[in-house]
Amino acid sequence: MTTRRQGRILAFQALYAWEACSNIDADEKNKAAAFSWLDDTLDQLDANTAQFSRLLVTGTIENIRAIDAMIQSHLQNWAFSRVQRVDLALLRMSTYTLMYQADIAPTIVINEAVGIAQAYGTDDSYRFINGMLDSIRKTLEKTDA
Repeated sequence: MTTRRQGRILAFQALYAWEACSNIDADEKNKAAAFSWLDDTLDQLDANTAQFSRLLVTGTIENIRAIDAMIQSHLQNWAFSRVQRVDLALLRMSTYTLMYQADIAPTIVINEAVGIAQAYGTDDSYRFINGMLDSIRKTLEKTDA
């Protein structure tokens, strides 16, 4: 497993925990990025992996309104409140990357999210994540043109 994949999984887990605990205040981003559930494992993390993961968590939380608005605009016949928390955490993290990290190729972002969805989501999560992120990618490409 690549360190970037590990970083994405950690960020996804932190965002899931942040949402599950209803810590919607952006000031809580440092707590979410502390990865306290890792205990001793945190000391074993590669510094670059931890830094990348923290960037994903804090960036997502800082931009949560714009990210959620983007996700909501792509939900067809589906209420935002009905999106499963695992899927929502993945969508938020990946949408943040698509919107604010132009140095990472969209295909990588989508493929990584699909892989994580297959490991942590429901049987249909990866299809939902793939379709949503591809739709968001197309919208962002149109606005950049």
